Amino acid sequence: MITAIILAAGQSKRMGQPKMLLPWDETTVLEKVIATFKAAEIEGILVVTGGAKEQVEGLIRNVAQTTFNPKYADGEMLSSVQAGLAELGSGVETALIGLGDQPQVQERSVRAVVDEHRVSNASIVVPSFQMRRGHPWLVARAHWNEILSMESPASLRDFLNHHIDDIRYVEVENDSILQDLDTPNDYLKFKP
Repeated sequence: MITAIILAAGQSKRMGQPKMLLPWDETTVLEKVIATFKAAEIEGILVVTGGAKEQVEGLIRNVAQTTFNPKYADGEMLSSVQAGLAELGSGVETALIGLGDQPQVQERSVRAVVDEHRVSNASIVVPSFQMRRGHPWLVARAHWNEILSMESPASLRDFLNHHIDDIRYVEVENDSILQDLDTPNDYLKFKP
C-alpha cells in the first residue's frame, strides 16, 4: 500500500497568510493537491500540519488523515517527513512525499512516479524535469528508519544524494513538479 504524505506544516511567512487555505480553482491550494493525489488513485493520504493547524485540519477533516509536526516552527521539511513516516501503520510499505503548496502538480506526474515503482520495484523514485528533481517522490519502507534517525542540519537532499545509486528517475513533461507557492508573486503567477 502506498500512502501520500502531504507536507502542510509551514508557517507561510513569505506568503503573509496561510497558503494552504488560499483559493485555487473552485477549492483551496491544499484541497487541490489532495484531489490530484486521489485522482491518481493513491490509497491513503496523510497531511502533516503545523502552522495554521486548526484551520488546515478543519478544512480537510473529511478528506484526509492528519498528523501534527511539533517541530514545524523550525521550518525544516525533514521534521515533517519524519512526523508523517512515524504515523504510518505497518500495512504501508511505500510513502509518496508531496508538497501541500504545489497545487499545479499534475495527476500524470503522480501516476508516473507510482507506476515506475510498481514496474521496477525501485526503493526511491523521483520525478525529474530537465535534470532537476521535484515532488512528489517515493520512498519505500526499507529507507524509513534512516530518515527517521536523521537530525538537523542533515536534510532530505542529503538523504537523496547519499542514495544516488538507488534512485530511479522519471522524466516528466512539465515543470509543475518544481513549482511551489512561497510568495504572493508565486501565487499570482501560477494561479489558474
